Amino acid sequence: MGNLYETIEGLCAERNIRPGRLCADLGLSRGLMTDLKMGRKKGLSAETAQKIADYLGVSVGYLLGQETVRDVLDEVDIAFYGDFKELNDEEKSAVRDMVRIMRQRRRAEE
Repeated sequence: MGNLYETIEGLCAERNIRPGRLCADLGLSRGLMTDLKMGRKKGLSAETAQKIADYLGVSVGYLLGQETVRDVLDEVDIAFYGDFKELNDEEKSAVRDMVRIMRQRRRAEE
């Protein structure tokens, strides 16, 4: 899995989110991040990995170090034919949020 904590921490940093905030938003124990950081825990349940991946806008495979395709925004960029690159950081963040919300709604309907 590589270093799962570092992957999560890096993705959080890019989105200006603290790992503790991620846990609070998802209803996860903050101790989970501490355990990952300290190496007491090496992995996540499938459900928790999916929640974190959805929240951060990446695939579970990317989160776990099994894929190199970075995130859903690569797909969004292709769909917009490069227009995404012209957006400022705030607008890109809004697109990320919309995609995350749509994924959560779809999962809730399943």
